Amino acid sequence: MGEDRPAGQSITDVDKPVLSETIVAISTPPGRGGIGVVRLSGRNVRSIVETFIQFKPADWRSWGSRLGQLVDDAGQLVDRVVVTYFAAPRSYTSEDVIEITCHGAPIVLRYAVERALKAGARLANPGEFTLRAYLNGRIDLPQAEAVRDLIEATTMFQARVAARQSEGSVSAAIHPLKQQLLELISLLEAGIDFAEDDISVASPAEILHRLAPIRGGLAKLAASFAFGKFVHAGATLAIVGRPNVGKSSLFNRLLDQDRAIVTEIPGTTRDLVSETAALGGIPLKFVDTAGIRKGQDVVETLGIERSFQAMADADLTLLVIDGSAALSVEDEKLLKQTQSQGRYLVIANKCDLSRVADVPQAVWVSATIGEGLETLKERILEAIGAGAAKGEEYGFITSLRHETLLSEAVEALDAARNAVVHSIPHEMVMLDLYAALRPVDAITGATTADDILNRIFSTFCIGK
Repeated sequence: MGEDRPAGQSITDVDKPVLSETIVAISTPPGRGGIGVVRLSGRNVRSIVETFIQFKPADWRSWGSRLGQLVDDAGQLVDRVVVTYFAAPRSYTSEDVIEITCHGAPIVLRYAVERALKAGARLANPGEFTLRAYLNGRIDLPQAEAVRDLIEATTMFQARVAARQSEGSVSAAIHPLKQQLLELISLLEAGIDFAEDDISVASPAEILHRLAPIRGGLAKLAASFAFGKFVHAGATLAIVGRPNVGKSSLFNRLLDQDRAIVTEIPGTTRDLVSETAALGGIPLKFVDTAGIRKGQDVVETLGIERSFQAMADADLTLLVIDGSAALSVEDEKLLKQTQSQGRYLVIANKCDLSRVADVPQAVWVSATIGEGLETLKERILEAIGAGAAKGEEYGFITSLRHETLLSEAVEALDAARNAVVHSIPHEMVMLDLYAALRPVDAITGATTADDILNRIFSTFCIGK
């Protein structure tokens, strides 16, 4: 549910002047369930709820729950509910918040919302509860974005990372670097103010000394997105190789289920077969491809073309060879192609038979008996950067927006450093330092434009 707004008008354009309004939404997923929750936030929540919920007694205690009766216009019972009240500012939005827990019948939940609307509330926009928490200073922008990530988490590792970020881990990493940048800006501002007195506040060596840790810290955070993007969105792995090298068998082993058809007939797999599984807490989409050879018919040729496309699209290519035989010409061609396309692992299958193939750094496995499978999983995680992140489980960013802004800040700091090295006046250096501060502020929310807020919060589910 959400309100229509004029074309071109953002969520913040509509809502900033009317934060005093009481909003309402169903906060539980659509469908039937044991319970459902209707949430309200705003200064008039108690008077609105009292129009359609009957209490005995009618006193309000913050952070307390009471039984009540949801009634219709005639005072007839519709449902027995539990009402929980959170008084401002000790609530999710820092406003008065009430959550009504009903039985999970959609008709009952919709009726409770309709009664709230009739009493003066309005429907909440997507993410508006979290938006109010941000605008009221309850959370900062990275924490707000982490709330969405926590809701969308599909693995426990994703949930833990999002939970830490919702507690402020990203902000905690950026804050000291921002403070150092502000101190440097203040130092140079002071130098400009005392320019008439011919007082040198900061030498080039000192400026460079102060710039180095700021630039290094922001660059390290930006680089951590190489792994963080996989934590947030998962990775795609294409399993490729010649026919009958055991691609489908390995695919089934990695998924721990018989997902792909396995036979001794070459070319059994004619199309892409994909399935997602969690590995090390990261959702990985494995794609089993058609065996690559000269196509025997039109269908197989199309399947092979899709195999090459899957290789190009994948974050990591798993090239499977028959380890019990010497490398063929086709294997050599595939090896060169995978090397030219980016990240890859060579997997020598059938090690239970013999180890003949000579491929340095190959991971030896047996898809038949499962030998070497744990080593392969470790190598896969290392290949996508999880090995480097081990021990720093939460010391990375998972947002493309954050990575883009941090990279902009690093570029501006590089420009500032070059200006200092070439003895450019401090006034010009200041322009680069402020150019670095702006994207950092856009992460923490200090100077965030409305269109950025609209883009972030419009991706939330309604009721959160």
